[in-house]
Amino acid sequence: MVSSLYSHILKNLIPIKPHIHPSDKEVVTIKEQIWIEKYRPFNLKDIVGQDEVIKRLLSYVKSGNLPHLMFSGPPGVGKTASAISIAKEMFGDTWTNNFTELNASDERGIDVVRTKIKNFARTSPLGEADFKIIFLDEADALTSDAQSALRRTMEKYTHTCRFILSCNYSSKIIEPIQSRCAVYRFAPISQEAIQQRVSYIAKEEGLEVTDEGMEAIKYVSQGDMRKAINSLQAAGLLENKVDMDAIYQITATARPEEIGELIDLSLAGDFLGARKQLDTLLINQGLSGEDIIVQLHRTMFDKTIPDILKVKLMDRIGEIDFRLTEGANERIQLEALLAYFVLAGKGK
Repeated sequence: MVSSLYSHILKNLIPIKPHIHPSDKEVVTIKEQIWIEKYRPFNLKDIVGQDEVIKRLLSYVKSGNLPHLMFSGPPGVGKTASAISIAKEMFGDTWTNNFTELNASDERGIDVVRTKIKNFARTSPLGEADFKIIFLDEADALTSDAQSALRRTMEKYTHTCRFILSCNYSSKIIEPIQSRCAVYRFAPISQEAIQQRVSYIAKEEGLEVTDEGMEAIKYVSQGDMRKAINSLQAAGLLENKVDMDAIYQITATARPEEIGELIDLSLAGDFLGARKQLDTLLINQGLSGEDIIVQLHRTMFDKTIPDILKVKLMDRIGEIDFRLTEGANERIQLEALLAYFVLAGKGK
């Protein structure tokens, strides 16, 4: 009876297909899916837009010695790529044995400094390397206690380990750590460098980027190479021709002329027309209040209005931005801003 039950179960089982390992050509890795990883620079010379910084870092690689470093700058300008490239060029193919990367925003407490960082720093480097490298990404997220504990670790294990700290705001790093590091400030990527890199990637991927599309990528990225490449990939998934409309739609960004029209209508005294334009941006295009404030700030410098009026409007834009950050209702605050523009345009 038991055997017959087993035979009945076996007959009704769905046959399982054996797992077939694809060939190397069929394997699609993360680097092939995400262009920012696929086209990540492999050495310092491939990093664009940071010529002066890269020139100095190359001198460290050439000498074979390295001080503690701190990279400061906005996102997407090559800080992480520079740190990894230094390790690759100094240690060669076995660079992963003497290099570790920690994201301080995930592990930001003092226990991380006392355990993970200290244990890695105290061990001798492998192979022929003279030292190891610890890369702390987003180091400005470390707590003050963790930073205080880190400064002693940086001094004690200098003979076996070097530290590279990366941060967006150097002011959040305590002075004792800054004094122990050679500080390099990464500037936003120039528009020429972004156009050069985006054009290269588009050619490699078989995409056609129109002139208006390239201008839109440069406007949206604001010196962030990561954002520029991601915008290109997202727009390229729709069709091979990347134009201005695709970029603005993918990145949820209003066109500069739409923001300019919002300013012109309000300054001309047409409050209802400006409010209708605001509804288009908020409802139809799905922009947030913070997005509109940021674009208003950028567009205001391009308007040909008296300087004293521009000062008043900029002051009010800053105040509304603060209110939105504190949690105020974005609809009420933005309409109040338009009302102020109307009154300011009439000289009141």
